[in-house]
Amino acid sequence: MRKIVVTSGKGGVGKTTVVAALGRALADMGQNVVLVDADVGLNNLDVVMAIENKVVYDIVDVISGRCRVSQALIEDTESGLYVLPSQSENPLVTAQTFRNVIDSLTGFDYILIDCPAGIENGFHRAVSSAKEAIVVTTPSVSAIRDADKVLSLLSGYRMETTSIVINRVRPNMVTRGEMMSPQDISRLLRTQPLGIIPEDDCITLYSQVGRVPGYAISDKAFKLLAENLHYGTGKVYEFTTSGIFARIFSRRAKARGAK
Repeated sequence: MRKIVVTSGKGGVGKTTVVAALGRALADMGQNVVLVDADVGLNNLDVVMAIENKVVYDIVDVISGRCRVSQALIEDTESGLYVLPSQSENPLVTAQTFRNVIDSLTGFDYILIDCPAGIENGFHRAVSSAKEAIVVTTPSVSAIRDADKVLSLLSGYRMETTSIVINRVRPNMVTRGEMMSPQDISRLLRTQPLGIIPEDDCITLYSQVGRVPGYAISDKAFKLLAENLHYGTGKVYEFTTSGIFARIFSRRAKARGAK
């Protein structure tokens, strides 16, 4: 079982959408997946997954003993993955009680934990329950700076793996020099990207249908992200004719094979 926290230094980088899309892609590959909303108070994973009308119990109910964890899980009937929602802030939700809930989730191949943005108590509560971490950032200076802070904090948690996902990349702007390239971001953060996701207007459909449409350019990018996570490959959707993104991951794959 792989327990992975998906976090970010700041809000608005698409972290929750990455959690949902990655979870669906892993489930489509035949993996047993559960998504856990650790953002107690500002939760919206159930909204992004379009299952908010199905919520009866949440993680606070599990911790308080009002229900079993199996009763709080909501199945996404299309993909077969499960979601454990959260709701209001509650003093019962501590690092230890949250970890107990995570440890009680058995029979899954992947537990993806949607971490609150920032580096406050909610961040440490979510991270302490995971063995791996994915930091989501965008090609903006503020997002990259905050991602760097998060990566520094994660180094103190002895994660088995820590990687980044670069979200909302606009290839035409990168080509014109108007947006930082994934290569530059990787060098600044001293971390190889696990995935690169293009800016895609179809993402806005997520809250309506619970899935990135199959015809969306980001759909293939999320599938490659899932394959990279599961198989340890270094593939990425090639957005530009220059093949710059493909070369980044080609070097990563070669380096991994040489170990």
